[in-house]
Amino acid sequence: MENILSVAIGAAIGLIGVLFGSWFTARRQDRMWLREQKLKAGIGFNTAVVQLLDYLKDSRLSDDGPGANELANRMQEARSALYLLCASDTVDLADALARRVWRTRPTEGREDRRAEFRETLDLLRRFTRRLRQEIAGT
Repeated sequence: MENILSVAIGAAIGLIGVLFGSWFTARRQDRMWLREQKLKAGIGFNTAVVQLLDYLKDSRLSDDGPGANELANRMQEARSALYLLCASDTVDLADALARRVWRTRPTEGREDRRAEFRETLDLLRRFTRRLRQEIAGT
């Protein structure tokens, strides 16, 4: 009778270990997936913002061709992914950056517009730092 009890206790402990290991592995894989998705969305958003800013630096969005529309669509798509994946602080910075990009006008050699452009780049850097912190915390 003692042998059966010892075997049952050993089997129960082994089963608990297997269940805990499976749960831990699944949780780790979920975190890695979330981290990867945040990284992809962040890269897509940053890339589209930078390319759109480069485009808008010298021309107006209203004068755009398919290139600017494509970049704007990519930025919006990546921003939607950020909404679904990221914390509210990161999403708020992405919103502020997108609004700022929409207001970007060609610099045309004007110092005030260059200052606005530098402020937009500073906001992009703040967003990137915040996203990096969030990804590292995932």
